Amino acid sequence: MKSKVTKAVFPVAGLGTRFLPATKSIPKEIMTLVDRPLIQYAIDEARAAGIREFIFVTSRGKGALEDYFDHAPQLEQELKRKGKTQLLEVLKNTNMDSGAIAYVRQHKALGLGHAVWCASRLIGNEPFAVILPDDVIAAEKPCLQQMVEAHAETGGNMVAAMEVPPEKASAYGVLDVAEDLGDRVRVKAMVEKPKPEEAPSNLAVIGRYILTPSVLRNLNRKKTGSGGEIQLTDAIAEEITTSNDVYGYRFQGQRYDCGSKAGFLQATVAFGLARDELRDELSAYLQELVGLQRAAQ
Repeated sequence: MKSKVTKAVFPVAGLGTRFLPATKSIPKEIMTLVDRPLIQYAIDEARAAGIREFIFVTSRGKGALEDYFDHAPQLEQELKRKGKTQLLEVLKNTNMDSGAIAYVRQHKALGLGHAVWCASRLIGNEPFAVILPDDVIAAEKPCLQQMVEAHAETGGNMVAAMEVPPEKASAYGVLDVAEDLGDRVRVKAMVEKPKPEEAPSNLAVIGRYILTPSVLRNLNRKKTGSGGEIQLTDAIAEEITTSNDVYGYRFQGQRYDCGSKAGFLQATVAFGLARDELRDELSAYLQELVGLQRAAQ
């Protein structure tokens, strides 16, 4: 019987320098996409997938992130007094039960692999998920839930994968496919940020993973890879040579790179248009804007 995935690691130690000066005083993960912080989208996706224990790998200056998941008695009392039950329910979804959430520090920025390794003691000897909040995925069934259901059949290690244009492959870890099984592929190699002409496929790894404890043991050797950092991709790739149980999963949904300004703006528009109470006004504004741009040309 395969173990259920009930723990998730959220690497949130980055400085968010691409969003300065905003991130001078607030963690990037607290920046709001419409009216929810990026981290809330990640938490909601994890909950939908059956995650019960949430492990945050943080760094100095992330106090606002910890406060966000705490209860706010004064605010809750004020909303109750004013009869704003709908807002109370929204607020309830941001709270975390005592013991459900843990924080560990990454004292030096040594790479994504190192950030995940920092959570080793809290993970123990069971499969776990890794969610990168920068990657926000709009999907009818949340991406991690899709992966957990697929993982229940395959076991092993699984990475979310999407097709990218060849010229953009150098920004990702790329899969070398041994066998195409439709919504999933068996992987024979993974290449971190290859040159476009050297990319083995156009299937890129994005920020959702289900991993075995063996990956943590690989990370424990502290091998450095691309950029002189400890790469998670390298630790997963080691599993291909020893156990041949690494899969790529073609998820259903639209991924937005909210680690970039352009991606964040695209996501804001897309998520705004998906909201019933915002759609008409936002759509009318966008049409007017496009019309003005065409007239100016």
